[in-house]
Amino acid sequence: MSKHKILYICQEIAPYLADSEQSLLCRHLSQEMQECGNEIRTFMPRYGCINERRNQLHEVIRLSGMNLIIDDNDHQLIIKVASIPAARIQIYFIDNDDFFARKAVLTDADGVAFDDNGERMVFFARGVLETVKKLRWTPDVVHCHGWFAAVAPIYLRNMFADDPIFANTKIVLSLYDDKFSEPLVPLRSMIEGEGLGDENLTILDTPSYENIHRYVMNYVDGVIAGSPNADAAILDLARKSGKAVLEYRSPEEEGFYENYNNFYENLF
Repeated sequence: MSKHKILYICQEIAPYLADSEQSLLCRHLSQEMQECGNEIRTFMPRYGCINERRNQLHEVIRLSGMNLIIDDNDHQLIIKVASIPAARIQIYFIDNDDFFARKAVLTDADGVAFDDNGERMVFFARGVLETVKKLRWTPDVVHCHGWFAAVAPIYLRNMFADDPIFANTKIVLSLYDDKFSEPLVPLRSMIEGEGLGDENLTILDTPSYENIHRYVMNYVDGVIAGSPNADAAILDLARKSGKAVLEYRSPEEEGFYENYNNFYENLF
């Protein structure tokens, strides 16, 4: 079986955030794919609740300092890195004081989603892709986990489409039980303002959880059900559109990670 370069763009990873279906899968999948002989790079946001000293994060000066314009505003891109010794893997963190200094993840203490989550997810996606360009590392597969990473395929197939770093990349999206209730405004205007999108962009007039994934489906090569409670309508859309689909399997099943490796291989 061929070995691949795999870029993981993750909404959450253990042990930096609390154990969950998604955070644990991202942590172990990175390790298992590396142990299978693949070359990996794994990214997540540097949420303000992550203790930098305890987790030994440090800034990568040579990768930091770029400014990204998000919705007509400049935001400095800071890159940090840490290692999970038990897994022998590095995790890269996308940081910015405007978006990630707050001591929370995606909602406040009352469970209310932050008003700027749309801008935050765009900054995260663009930050990852710009950093990979700086690394001069060419991924064969970009695997996005969770809705916070879901706009990355839009940028890969538009803004970064002609970049040789990403020219032949296959894109995979994993769906989880992570729905949000409030639409992510101003997602359409941000994407449109950067000259991205296609005739289906009107779907994002109401940027709900379902509509974002329906739109992004135009840009992915494969979809994985990462949870037994992944959105059934989106999965059904993926099946009907002819995308490669990996149905849900429990991580406890024998050969669980081999299924992922085979899924990547079959995209080529």
